[in-house]
Amino acid sequence: MIFLLVGSTGVGLLLLAFALNLLKIVTENSKLYLLMNFIGAGMAAMYAFNGNIIPFVILELVWAGTALIKLLLIIKKGSQVAT
Repeated sequence: MIFLLVGSTGVGLLLLAFALNLLKIVTENSKLYLLMNFIGAGMAAMYAFNGNIIPFVILELVWAGTALIKLLLIIKKGSQVAT
């Protein structure tokens, strides 16, 4: 039951991020958008792993990984001081 809640919350976060982007409330480079994708995909991956649905585990882990990489790049770029 807990995994169903985790998976549903994760998918909900992914859909919310998608909707906010379509409505131009957040952009693809927004920290909030990327964080929602990272957390949502991670939660969906946990649910898929619990159900032994390996193709979706791979999909969600790649989704979460790419969102995390982009988020870290944006954070790093923002912390650089102009010389």
